[in-house]
Amino acid sequence: MAVGTMVSLGLYFLVMLGIGWYGYKEADTSVEGYMLGGRKLGPAVTALSAGASDMSGWMLMGLPGAMYVAGISAAWIAIGLTIGAFLNYILVAPRLRVYTEIANNAITLPDYFENRFADNSRMLRVIASVVIVIFFTLYTSSGVVAGGKLFESSFNLSYELGLYVTAGVVVAYTLIGGFMAVSMTDFVQGCIMFISLILVPVVVVTELGGLSQANQVINNIDPAMFDLFTDAASGTTLSFIGILSLLAWGFGYFGQPHIIVRFMAIRSVKAVPVARRIGMSWMILSITGALMTGLYGLAYITQQPDVTIDPETIFIYLSQILFHPLIGGFLLAAILAAIMSTISSQLLVTSSSLTSDFYQIFLRKDASEGELVIAGRVSVVLVAAVAIGLAYDRDSTILSLVSNAWAGFGAAFGPLVLFSLFSRNMTRAAAFAGMITGAATVLLWIYLPVQIEGQSLSQWMYEIVPGFVLSSIAIVVVSKFTQPRESVQATFARFEDALHQQR
Repeated sequence: MAVGTMVSLGLYFLVMLGIGWYGYKEADTSVEGYMLGGRKLGPAVTALSAGASDMSGWMLMGLPGAMYVAGISAAWIAIGLTIGAFLNYILVAPRLRVYTEIANNAITLPDYFENRFADNSRMLRVIASVVIVIFFTLYTSSGVVAGGKLFESSFNLSYELGLYVTAGVVVAYTLIGGFMAVSMTDFVQGCIMFISLILVPVVVVTELGGLSQANQVINNIDPAMFDLFTDAASGTTLSFIGILSLLAWGFGYFGQPHIIVRFMAIRSVKAVPVARRIGMSWMILSITGALMTGLYGLAYITQQPDVTIDPETIFIYLSQILFHPLIGGFLLAAILAAIMSTISSQLLVTSSSLTSDFYQIFLRKDASEGELVIAGRVSVVLVAAVAIGLAYDRDSTILSLVSNAWAGFGAAFGPLVLFSLFSRNMTRAAAFAGMITGAATVLLWIYLPVQIEGQSLSQWMYEIVPGFVLSSIAIVVVSKFTQPRESVQATFARFEDALHQQR
């Protein structure tokens, strides 16, 4: 590997560790300080940290690869995610920021569910925590795997070394700096991803002789590449169910703990509109850059004799071929940034749940603030160790499970979050019903040996659609036949008053 590339990556790692140390020095020593940054995140950091932790390697590898193979029909998922992210800022962000503080200053999503419904049995909290710990440990492992494969394919280093370097740097800044360090590093990583996804497609199009020439090359390859309703890979027309399934990815946003926790930490409701404008601008431009990288990367590859690549590595290939090694190292750092930003967010959410929802509740009810922060740091290390252990098995089925985690979180938590923030009459029983129905529907939809039109249920329709719909129906029906506690309704009234005052 070129010295310039190594220098760029070395500087990137040092910057991440430096931010982690700064976050440690600046953060307060309370549990709220470690887990939520003291609820004082600025709008820019909120927006870019939410975006960076959301997109992961999908933005720089998965989406360009899909565009490379299927043409602009791959943009449907990007459209769905953009709409979902926008609605998340409108519907969830301001209300969750206020309600989590009203609900006994909840610092985790399970904590919020328990306080919102006055669940003295604590089963809501436990079930939600189990879902978070299991899925996010698997999710984290998949990110570590991506880091290992990146080091192996791009740097000719061992896969195992890649696992430890990726996880080690993330654990270091998450361990010492907590939520503030994770959010600040996510902000920097979001900036790196943004610059890279603008720079690469612009240079590729320039190399091809301009936009019109590049479009002509694509048209010569296959005119279907420009058809939004045709999958160019198979030559088939997308069905209504197929388009709905791709758009439905946007439903997942309402239930992703590592994303909506940023809304709990923003400094005020009045900062949400600014965060929304920054976050949506970043997302739209970055997704457009990723789509263009895949599409015009295909045009570039077809003009290179005897070159064949894995479509998902098109960003890596272009960054190494078209740029000076110093710039190429910066662009590879963008992929690491995408991977690390998601891993760090998932590590922190999982450790927060282990600390607040298990350790404090069942083991040390009278634990001091300092002890809980230490427990949170130990949890980060433990979750990372398990994730690395799982990542050693490259063929593990966890990767297929992780591909469904977005749907699992979206269906189990999405309707629950939305109804809890908007419905005064939602009950604790309805919360149980919605969460269990959503999660169970997703799992059954994936694993039931049933076919429709020769396809498995999951291939025929993305599992988040039936999961989200049935979870919502369960919440409405059960709420209709059960009665919310008076104290819960009184808290909801206080929440609405506080929301009105803060807007």
